[in-house]
Amino acid sequence: MTWWQNLILSIIEGLTEYLPVSSTGHMMMAGEVMHLNLADIDTYIISVQFGAILAVVAIYWRKFLNLKDYDFYLKLLVGFIPAAILGKLLDEYLEQLLQTPVIVGITLIVIGLFLLVIHRILPGGTKETKDISYLDALVIGAAQCVAMIPGVSRSAASISGGLGRGLSRVAATEFSFFLAVPTLSAAGIYKLYKNWDVLSQGQVQDIAIGNIMSFFTAILAIRFFIGLVKKKGFAWFGVYRIVVGILFLGFLFLR
Repeated sequence: MTWWQNLILSIIEGLTEYLPVSSTGHMMMAGEVMHLNLADIDTYIISVQFGAILAVVAIYWRKFLNLKDYDFYLKLLVGFIPAAILGKLLDEYLEQLLQTPVIVGITLIVIGLFLLVIHRILPGGTKETKDISYLDALVIGAAQCVAMIPGVSRSAASISGGLGRGLSRVAATEFSFFLAVPTLSAAGIYKLYKNWDVLSQGQVQDIAIGNIMSFFTAILAIRFFIGLVKKKGFAWFGVYRIVVGILFLGFLFLR
């Protein structure tokens, strides 16, 4: 991977991690367009998420560093459990999916249509983040497991789960941010642990530089997304996904 390919991928990760468009899917698409071997960058794709994780902690530091709020940490743990179990059980299968780009194009379109429906039938409830129950956290955590399929979007899945449980748009979005911290941290740490012995020094440097870039771009994306959700909802992201999914499938078919 060259420095400019690393720059492009890390910016994509930061900008798309918390939007309901699938950061993994976008990095896979970018990798295909730049003629990168997806098998060679699958560890990078998962590990470069650490920068985006730190962006959430930096923005919501009062929430994450309030050690007296045990309830908050326990709810995140409950929400994380489904992904931890399924991620371990389906590990080898999920690795194969990371090397199958056509799935991204299909899921972008399918979930794009889903977001258009959600925008209509689940406009958002009245629950705020402080009102989230343990059952809410478990349901949202189970919903985000669908995003193990590249192109689905962890954000889209978990936000949809939150809306289904009666959370407001902003509350569902913020809890999706919060739940990303344990979920993505565990995925990144496990991926690095599993592949550390085969990573070259250059690959480790790429991951480190990529995380720095994804940190700063994720901060911008989070600020933008919260403002957009308050005003517009999720329909525009559905349209975007459908258009990009069609274009990417066309690229794969014609190349």
